Formats: sequence, C-alpha cells, structure tokens
Amino acid sequence: MSYYIEDANILFSGDTLFAASVGRTDFPTGSMSELVRSIKSKLLILPENTRVFTGHGESTSIAYEKQYNPFLS
Repeated sequence: MSYYIEDANILFSGDTLFAASVGRTDFPTGSMSELVRSIKSKLLILPENTRVFTGHGESTSIAYEKQYNPFLS
C-alpha cells in the first residue's frame, strides 16, 4: 500500500518501491510482473519531482526511479 500526499508532493511507498529496487514477490501469490505493472501504472505517473519515502532505506524520487531502477526498465 502506498500513500500520496498531493499538496506536499510526497509518496510513502511502503514495501512497494525502494531506491533502485522493488518489493519482494517471493511470497505465496507474489508476482513480479504484477508488481512492476502496478508501479508503472500507479506510481510512475506521479510528477517526477515527487519525493518517495520507502518502507526501508533511503528516500528517492519518481524521476530517479524512472531513470535508474533496473526493475522498471
């Protein structure tokens, strides 16, 4: 689950999107293709300057993830 605060242009991505990575899909019913499709259709459409605070690790931005995340290319 992710939360987008439009007025502040901030996304709390939980365990869905990480800096240069994505969440785990090795659990039962997990699907890498569904996760990537969801990220591309719901998160990467946000403004590129959206600041992303992940569930673990460093923060990132939508622009950075579009350009450098190897799971989303």
